Amino acid sequence: PISCEFYDELEAISTLRKKVEIEYTEESGVNSIISDKIINLYNREKIEYLVLESGQEIRLDRLQKVDGKKLSDYESCDL
Repeated sequence: PISCEFYDELEAISTLRKKVEIEYTEESGVNSIISDKIINLYNREKIEYLVLESGQEIRLDRLQKVDGKKLSDYESCDL
């Protein structure tokens, strides 16, 4: 699970519908940076995802940085 505070940040960003820079690690292990709008957050089979305007889905545990905010700067929490 990711930080509850970071998840709250993602929810806030999604409500703004603004394009943000997203840095994440692909399944292959390659780091990628894209710019897109977060339109939804959801949970499938105990894994959390975000959905981008482009239709791309990214696992939240693969995120490194969103809109300048680093996941590593937040403490994780148990839900």
